[in-house]
Amino acid sequence: MPDVFDPQVGSGDFMFELATSPPSRYTTERGIHLRESRLEAVRTGDISLFRVHFLSSGVFQGLHAWHIERRDAMRETTSRRKFMRDGSIAAAALTSLPLTAGAGAIENKGTAFLCVTCGTQYPESATSPQRCPICEDERQYVGPDGQEWTTLDRLRATHKNTIKQEEENLYSINTEPKFGIGQRAFLIRTPKGNLLWDCVGLIDDATIARIKDLGGIAEIAISHPHYYTTMIEWSRAFGNAPIHIHDAERPWVMRPDPCVRFWSGESQNLLGTLPLIRTGGHFEGYQVLLWPAGAEGRGVLMAGDQPQICMDPKQVSFMWSYPNYIPLNATAIRHVMACLNPLDFDRIYGAFFVRGKGIVPRGGKEVVRRSADRYLKAIQG
Repeated sequence: MPDVFDPQVGSGDFMFELATSPPSRYTTERGIHLRESRLEAVRTGDISLFRVHFLSSGVFQGLHAWHIERRDAMRETTSRRKFMRDGSIAAAALTSLPLTAGAGAIENKGTAFLCVTCGTQYPESATSPQRCPICEDERQYVGPDGQEWTTLDRLRATHKNTIKQEEENLYSINTEPKFGIGQRAFLIRTPKGNLLWDCVGLIDDATIARIKDLGGIAEIAISHPHYYTTMIEWSRAFGNAPIHIHDAERPWVMRPDPCVRFWSGESQNLLGTLPLIRTGGHFEGYQVLLWPAGAEGRGVLMAGDQPQICMDPKQVSFMWSYPNYIPLNATAIRHVMACLNPLDFDRIYGAFFVRGKGIVPRGGKEVVRRSADRYLKAIQG
């Protein structure tokens, strides 16, 4: 059976009825009838309806839901053993099919689909989008199997979040196994409320409960479009917490919503004590967050992936496109450094676990300065 529900079928004879695009009708080898239907996850009388999202192939292209229905007693009968055998075969076949869409679109009314490669969530629609502009941009990529889509429900069934305390008042949120780009998010606790820095695609009941235990989320800020993912779901789960994004990134917000607060200029303060600084570089509106109280008061730079912490945590780097190895030009590097130089920080947290940490624990400002000098020498010859 699909792993998103437990039908708990009772005794008696049943048939599987799967939804496909009208007016097509198919019958499997074992007599399982397929016909057009739009179903919701409800139970009424003797009919149990269960919604499941998947994409099939070949003759079953476009299936989008199914339900189990009690047959009329006067119809052809079958033994419960035969039903369970046939049903198990059919369900196993269905759940072995990929949920993600390659050449075709997943049909499902009112689903906010997620791009498998980058994790970006799109507005609710009956079918998955045809393309992901984030992945088609030269700073990302479309996966080797073409554009693929999934749903938050499916992600919840196969992944989990680990929330780990990194230091006093700072918690990382990491999705396992890796989904999308694989970044982590952070929860910063302050006397005026908590801030979510960057975002991960998975949000589920366990994550929400744990974060509420830590004081919830008052504000959200995300470094750049590659990490926007399900930010709207996160905002709604915590009372429509405002999401602060630089106005230069407006075209890259794939799921517009009133909770997104675009700001302009070079910096602004969040919750009174957390400066948000636009540095440009990787994206025109790329932003970093300064947490002055972090690192025992020495200051923490929440960097996202610019500067990117290297395998050697005594070095950081800068790129226009990380997956496609396109360097950032000298003018952009100098602008980023001009934005970072006035900031007081000793520690850096990056978007990824690098060698199990993803932290420059001490001397972060000097690491950035030295790395930028090295980078400029390398690209200038």
